[in-house]
Amino acid sequence: MHTIEEFIQLALKEDIGPGDITTDNLVAPGTPGRGRIVAKQPLVLAGLAVAEKVFKALEPQIVFEALCADGDRVAAGSTVVRVAGGLDTLLKGERTALNFLQRLSGIATQAREYVQTVSGSGVKLVDTRKTTPGWRVLEKYAVRVGGAHNHRMGLYDGVLIKDNHIAVAGGITAAVDKARRAISHLVKVEVEASTIEEVDEALAAGADIIMLDNMDLDQIRRSVKHIDKKAPVEVSGGVTRDRLKELAATGVDLISIGALTHSAVAVDLSMRIEPDTAP
Repeated sequence: MHTIEEFIQLALKEDIGPGDITTDNLVAPGTPGRGRIVAKQPLVLAGLAVAEKVFKALEPQIVFEALCADGDRVAAGSTVVRVAGGLDTLLKGERTALNFLQRLSGIATQAREYVQTVSGSGVKLVDTRKTTPGWRVLEKYAVRVGGAHNHRMGLYDGVLIKDNHIAVAGGITAAVDKARRAISHLVKVEVEASTIEEVDEALAAGADIIMLDNMDLDQIRRSVKHIDKKAPVEVSGGVTRDRLKELAATGVDLISIGALTHSAVAVDLSMRIEPDTAP
């Protein structure tokens, strides 16, 4: 897994390559410059530290002044960052820094809207592994900034027995038993169920969490009643913002939503750069 710094280097190399043939031919090295990043729509900020690292990877002494914090809701027209340093650095780092900020702020903005939809219900909204390859740590961070929660980070930090696992293991009971015998007692086991019968089998097998997959509202209500708080209940599959309130009203504890990451739209931020003519 790449560190954020390594990830930034990959992004800069992708964009700049062997050199910025526009900036390098228009701007003399050492020319001072300044810039500001402006929100062009209402949004929830996320990724400021990553944007700062982009510019500092190009010029360690650059001055990066965040005027807001991750998680802040900002209005259209607000200046969220001021940057001062080499004019060539600002021009070369602009797009990469904005790409990170726009994508992560888009996820945080959408997550905040989803969370507000179920405000007061006590239900937690959680993300999934449906993330942009390589961006998972960043995108899941943005989900948290928006007020939602993370599911497992990857295949390595939580047992989630799904339909294909059940099929290859020979049933829910066999799958849970095999997993229990292999993992630490500190690791929880979640089981996916798509019928009431599977819910009952998962309960009998000792599942710590039960995921109700692609059930209709009546099936979800019946399953919640069957489980009767013996395990936290997660609902998944076909979840949209329009359905959040009715799903929350069924009594489930968690709603997992792939759209928190895979369908978030990047927000509109721009950077205005100019030579620094201050004496």
